[in-house]
Amino acid sequence: MAVMHWYPSRQVLEPWEGARELGEVQSEISHLFDTFFARSGRGQDRAWTPAADMYETKDELVIKADLPGMSEKDVQVTITGDLLSLKGQRAEPEAMQPEQYFGAERWTGRMERIFQVPIPVQADKVRAAYRDGVLTVTLPKMESVKPKEIKIDVQ
Repeated sequence: MAVMHWYPSRQVLEPWEGARELGEVQSEISHLFDTFFARSGRGQDRAWTPAADMYETKDELVIKADLPGMSEKDVQVTITGDLLSLKGQRAEPEAMQPEQYFGAERWTGRMERIFQVPIPVQADKVRAAYRDGVLTVTLPKMESVKPKEIKIDVQ
């Protein structure tokens, strides 16, 4: 399975190599608009999306999401069909006047990220753990998709 880059502004994986440069330009323009509208007060209701990795082991599908500055009580994990949803809220920092900031790049407020689970999993056995700002969601694979070794008899 090839590793594909994730572009948060588009929420898709892009396997076509030729579109990477176009995607990067689109990402930069989206970031520019997000920054402009957030500073002008129009983007306050926008949810931020955490960076995440998704990979599989022999028995499980694992999703790790960066959620620094949040507590496990601030995050809700749900699975419905083949969609895994992470939702939460990162609190606003202590009240500071805008003239006190030299820069403000970290998103606060509502967070949301939805993953399409690419293989069948046992939804009733999903586990989530939170440590050092990283949420790890472990989804056990269905027995039907786990690799099975077949012994070859020599005759």
